[in-house]
Amino acid sequence: MSDNGQHEDRAHRGVSTKTMEIVVALLTLALGLVVIYDSRRVGAGWAEDGPQAGYFPFYIGLILCIASIWTLWRTLFSGKAAAGVFVSHKKLRLVLSVFIPAVIYVAATWFIGIYVASAVFIGAFMYWHGRFAWTRIVPVSLSVPVAMFLLFEVWFLVPLPKGPLEALIGY
Repeated sequence: MSDNGQHEDRAHRGVSTKTMEIVVALLTLALGLVVIYDSRRVGAGWAEDGPQAGYFPFYIGLILCIASIWTLWRTLFSGKAAAGVFVSHKKLRLVLSVFIPAVIYVAATWFIGIYVASAVFIGAFMYWHGRFAWTRIVPVSLSVPVAMFLLFEVWFLVPLPKGPLEALIGY
C-alpha cells in the first residue's frame, strides 16, 4: 500500500455507525427503564379519580424500551445495518474537547459555585481554544461572572449556585 493509501485509511478510521446505533439504543433503553421504574414508584395505575402520576410516563418509557430493543435487534442481527464511519477520531476529539470541559463545568458549579466555575471555564476556553493572550483572558473571564453576579444576585434577586468564595463576601 502506498503512503497515500495509508493516509487515506487513517483519515477514514473512527467510530462506526453500527457502534453508535448500539450505544444510542442502549442509552435510550436505560432511559426507558428509569422512566418505567420511577413511574411505578409514584404510581402507574388507574386510581378512582383517574390516572396516577406515573401512568402516562410509564407508557412513554415502555415505548422507549420497545423502540430501543427493536433498534438494537435490527442493528445486531439485520444484514441491513448501517455501515461506514459515523465520526472520525479527529472530529470526535474536537467534539470531546468541548463536551468534557462543559461536563466538568456543570459538575464544578455544585462545589465551587457558578461564578468561580464560569471564570475558570471562560478562561480555559479562551486559552485552549482561542489562543488569546492573558491580557485578554483575565479581564473577560473575571468581568463576565461579575456581571452575572450583579445582574442575577443584586438586581434581579435570583439566587444561583454559590460556592465558598460567595460565602466569604456574604452571599
